[in-house]
Amino acid sequence: MLLLHLSDVDEASWAKAFAEALAPYPVVRRSDSFDPAQVHYIFVWKPKPDAFDGLDNLKAVLSLGAGVDALMRHPGLPDAPIVRFVDDDLSQRMSDYVVAQVSMHHRQFTRFRADQAARRWSQFYPPSASETNVGIMGMGVLGQDAARRLKPLGFALRSWSRTPRTMDGVETFSGDQGFDDFLAGTDILVNLLPLTPETTGILNYETFGKLRRTHLAGGPVIVNAARGGHQKEADIVRALGDGTLGAASLDVFEVEPLPQDSPLWAIDNCYVTPHIAAISDEKSGVRYFSKILRDNEAGLGLVNVVDRTRGY
Repeated sequence: MLLLHLSDVDEASWAKAFAEALAPYPVVRRSDSFDPAQVHYIFVWKPKPDAFDGLDNLKAVLSLGAGVDALMRHPGLPDAPIVRFVDDDLSQRMSDYVVAQVSMHHRQFTRFRADQAARRWSQFYPPSASETNVGIMGMGVLGQDAARRLKPLGFALRSWSRTPRTMDGVETFSGDQGFDDFLAGTDILVNLLPLTPETTGILNYETFGKLRRTHLAGGPVIVNAARGGHQKEADIVRALGDGTLGAASLDVFEVEPLPQDSPLWAIDNCYVTPHIAAISDEKSGVRYFSKILRDNEAGLGLVNVVDRTRGY
């Protein structure tokens, strides 16, 4: 039996789609009458404190989100494999956001927007893409896809990850020993890291001060489309105000929705979007997890299982 436990999304719609895709395999919702001992899979998003109560025979926890940091902190999380959502549509949506923000900052949108407001005709010419170093933090599925989509645009690409990775056309760095060198050559910093205790707060004033300052007019830029826990928003406000950062694009925040009194709303060189960079599409999600369930029932095993020691 598959149990759906979804918050802040249309659980009824997902349940109907799963029932059609998996028939005759039973699919139930929290509001239905069912025997918890018969539940072998649970599909979750923002699970409530009692989400896993009585589910003693789980074969897998299926996570609607690509990131599982919040799920990993659930006090009742059972000792069952956790499967992440890895999907081409989700990756493309995230890469669309990254490409749009990187291109906007490379082409000095903040400068020209200010010129327009002042009715000032100033023919400043941005550098070529090959002169702008885009540094991607996190080289998992999303980071690699973003790099593949930025590469044809001509940007000089570099990456940093906790463990060594290699990718054609990308200068790679890893671990604590490679972090400062990675930052020193980066003009636009894109964060696509998983949120772990080691990466919490990594977007801070010290990090910003180590970015390259000699190539991008106005100063280096950050783009965060991963998790709000990666950033220290007081440090971002400070860095945008004193010129340590030239601009920032933020899709995620320490508290969501972003509080009305947050200073980020009013900063001209801060671009705020309401956690919309990528969304888990129902059609592709049902297709993906239905296959995972069927394959596992057929003895083929699970894919994209979270490594609990790493947190992703």
